[in-house]
Amino acid sequence: MLLTADRVVTASQDLRPAWLRVTDGRVEALGQGETPVRADEHVAGVVVPGFVDVHCHGAVGADFAGADEAGVRAAAAFHWRAGTTSVVASVATAPLDLMERQVARLGGLVADRVVAAVHVEGRFLSPLRKGAHDERLLVPPDRADLDRLLAAGPVAMVTLAPELPGGLDAVRRLHDAGVVAALGHSDADAATATAAVDAGARSVTHLFNGMVPFSHRAPALPGVALTDDRLTLELVVDGQHLDPLAVTMALRAAGDRAVLVSDAMSATGQPDGRYDLAGNEVEVVDGVPRVVSTGSLAGSTTPVAGGLRRLVLDHGLGLQQALAAVTSRPAALLGLEGVGDLGLGTHADLVVLDPHELTVLRVMRGGEWL
Repeated sequence: MLLTADRVVTASQDLRPAWLRVTDGRVEALGQGETPVRADEHVAGVVVPGFVDVHCHGAVGADFAGADEAGVRAAAAFHWRAGTTSVVASVATAPLDLMERQVARLGGLVADRVVAAVHVEGRFLSPLRKGAHDERLLVPPDRADLDRLLAAGPVAMVTLAPELPGGLDAVRRLHDAGVVAALGHSDADAATATAAVDAGARSVTHLFNGMVPFSHRAPALPGVALTDDRLTLELVVDGQHLDPLAVTMALRAAGDRAVLVSDAMSATGQPDGRYDLAGNEVEVVDGVPRVVSTGSLAGSTTPVAGGLRRLVLDHGLGLQQALAAVTSRPAALLGLEGVGDLGLGTHADLVVLDPHELTVLRVMRGGEWL
C-alpha cells in the first residue's frame, strides 16, 4: 500500500507533502515530495505515528485489573480507535493472587499486540496518598511479592512509594530486572525521592497527583521530578488532574522529559454513572470520575489524544514537540520496539489528525484502517 499525504509529522520529522509505503503491516519507506509510483490512496489530514499510552486502566466498562480476555480486547480496541495504538495495561491495587493472575492474563495478550506491556500500580503505595486505591490492600514492598508479580508476565513498569519500608530495595530490584521503577502515590520528601532516583527509579507517576504538594521549603517528590534530568514525568492533561498553570510549569521545567498518559479507567467511552476502580466505588459526573467516599479523582475518561490537543492548542507547543510526549518518548521509556515512530520496519500504526482542530479522523493499526 502506498499512501500520500499533505503532511506527515513525527517527533523528528515534518514532511510536506509526503508518502508512505506499507508492506505486511509495517512501514517499508517514508519520503517527501513526489511518489516513486502511483499512490493507492491520498490521506486527507495530518498523518502522525500512533500514540503510546503507558498508564491506562481500561475503557468501555472493562478494568484491566480484573477484566477477562474479551473485556481487555474491547477496552484496548476503544483506545486504538481513539488514536492510542499501543496501550500499556495498568493493573491497580487488588489482592496479590488476583494481581498475579491478571498480569499473567495480560501477558498472554502482549504477543498479539492487544496490549503492549503491563504496568503494576498497586499494593506498594502510601496509604497517605492512596487516591482511588483500597487502603486495606496497601502494603510495603515485599521482595517475595514483587518477584511473584514480575514472574507472572511482561511487567514493564511498577509504581511504588519509595519511603515505605523496603522501598529503596524494591527500586534496586526493579532496576536490576530491567523494569522501570516509577515513583508515585507517595509521601516521600525530596531526600528520599533523590535516594530512589540514585537507586534506579526513572519515572514519576501522574506528576503532582498522589504525592506531597510542592512547597518552597519542602519541595518533596514534585521538586525532584522537575529538576532531576534522570526522571521521565507522566502528565494527565485532561483538564481535571492539573491546572493549566501547573502544566505550563512542568513543560517549562522539564518539557523534554514529559509523557502524556490517560490514566483512563473503565468508564472511558461510557455514560456517567457508578463504576469500580481498585476496590472503590467511583461516580462519574460530566465525564469526571471521583471516589464516592472521598471525592478523590479516580483516573480519567480522556484518551491521550485529548491531552495532545490541549498541549498544542492551549499551551502553544509545536506539533512535533507535543507528539514526542505521546509517541517516541513513552515508547523509549519502556523500551517498546517498533512503535512511536514511522521509521523503517516500525509497525504501520498511523493516526490522521484534522489539521486545524487536531481531532482524530482515522486510525491505521498494523497496516489496517480501523
